[in-house]
Amino acid sequence: MDRPRGRLLAAVGAVTVLLAGVLAPSAQAASIEYVALGDSSAAGPLIPWQIDLACLRSGVNYPHVAAQQLGARLTDVTCSGAVVPDFTGKQFGFVAPQFSALKSTTDLVTVAIGGNDTGLVTAALSCINVLPAPLGTSCKARFTAGGKDQLAARITETGPAVGAALERIHELAPHAKVLVTGCGTYVRPNGCYPLVPVWPEDANYLQATVDRLNTMLAREAAAHDAQYVDLRTPSIGHDACAPVGSRWLEGLIPSSIAAPLHPSAQGMAAFGDLVAKAAR
Repeated sequence: MDRPRGRLLAAVGAVTVLLAGVLAPSAQAASIEYVALGDSSAAGPLIPWQIDLACLRSGVNYPHVAAQQLGARLTDVTCSGAVVPDFTGKQFGFVAPQFSALKSTTDLVTVAIGGNDTGLVTAALSCINVLPAPLGTSCKARFTAGGKDQLAARITETGPAVGAALERIHELAPHAKVLVTGCGTYVRPNGCYPLVPVWPEDANYLQATVDRLNTMLAREAAAHDAQYVDLRTPSIGHDACAPVGSRWLEGLIPSSIAAPLHPSAQGMAAFGDLVAKAAR
């Protein structure tokens, strides 16, 4: 082989190797099959634009944000109002079971569940007090009457169902990495009455209950070969009491187009980034 030709082939080979190194990660990312399961905390009700009106699912929810960052092919079956039984049964009588999206080729699964099973969202809404204390009723006093914390009991009761669901995910998608996402920081210590019209003692009780749910989800994830994604710590300072431009979670009166007591579009972007990092 003559030297000029040899040098040309060597140069072509070097470029090929270089391009392979650059393109390989993108090609690998593009092969990721990602299935998002869960409730409204992942679906993003009311956040523009809604791509499924039955499930109030947003096209910029955290599964879509994470999928875009990962270059993954997303099947998003998150649905507002979902509970664990909706993984295997039809929600609203016509929405297909969420587990039907899982396949043996699925590479990544995210799971956001528990808020509706434990009645946490409904409980939070019942804590609204338009008038300051003592002109009303404390929801903490109501939920802990008789020395038993009703919400804590519901969270404990829901744990085994979450664990069983994670086991079933591994059976249906045996090669998938499973991420369980927790809940964010909804309200800071003592709240911010009257901006969020919940008394300080009730604000602390509600966030402590959210933290209890997070602890249960983290425990079940660890026990069933899944990875827990902490959204609580990164969202401190971005709660419903935060200035409008930095809220990741909305209060009872949203400051952006989003459902009350749910992530905003800004929150979904931040959570999607956290999920993508965990997936890598």
